[in-house]
Amino acid sequence: MPTFSAPDGTELAYHVFGDGPPLVCLPGGPMRASGYLGDLGGLSTHRQLVMLDLRGTGGSATPQDASSYRCDRLVDDVEVLREHLGLDRMDLLAHSAGANLAALYVGRHPQRVGRLVLVTPSVLAVGIAIPGELRLETARLRRDEPWFPTAYAALEAVAADRGTAESFQAIVPFFYGRWDDTAQAHHAAQEAQRNDEAAAVFGGEGVFDPEATRAAFARFASPVLLLGGEGDLNPPPRTLAEFASFFPHAQVVVQPGAGHFPWLHDADRFVAATAAFLR
Repeated sequence: MPTFSAPDGTELAYHVFGDGPPLVCLPGGPMRASGYLGDLGGLSTHRQLVMLDLRGTGGSATPQDASSYRCDRLVDDVEVLREHLGLDRMDLLAHSAGANLAALYVGRHPQRVGRLVLVTPSVLAVGIAIPGELRLETARLRRDEPWFPTAYAALEAVAADRGTAESFQAIVPFFYGRWDDTAQAHHAAQEAQRNDEAAAVFGGEGVFDPEATRAAFARFASPVLLLGGEGDLNPPPRTLAEFASFFPHAQVVVQPGAGHFPWLHDADRFVAATAAFLR
């Protein structure tokens, strides 16, 4: 497993899958080890995937300074990885909460990003509010699933700010296109992959400046793909379209039937759309 040293001396690890031009991949969670991404459904047959384990996750060391888990400070780790790989410009893919890190990186180093892929991106960095009713409307696409009544009741509580730990656990099936054995195993692995201490710091007070980020996106000249799932609650397709409007050169792909992890639902469709954009 290759490693490199972050600016503060923390040893960071990354994983490499496949051959071809590198595609640097930032995981979500937030602060979940990159292993949950797998090889993104076989995208490694088209590009060399460079999967970064953010500090304190996976094979990367725990930093001495816990405040370095802040998303705005993680930007420096991504920049050092680019330098370590010897890339003048890099194509960048980010999933979920990792899109916040990609957003701040683009704001600080726009000239270092070639093509940008945001997969079911978190919207914290751009300050979009997702109405609870929109999440409920999206969730109702799954009304024929056997687990729907329990999960939907829990989602109603979450949407009304009455969510409990049990509520958040109950809504997990909504984040997968199929709540089958593969999805359940994928979700079960999260506990061992996620650094909860780091996650609590990642999006702390003062980390994000949505107005500045949206202004940076308006100046970003590179092509952008925003790929979401038809049934994803975070973000729903309507929110994904709003996110795309901040870029001058963005396209949106909504994968039918997919949730928050579209490469698990239909790997062929996910890979075809992503690879075509990256070509």
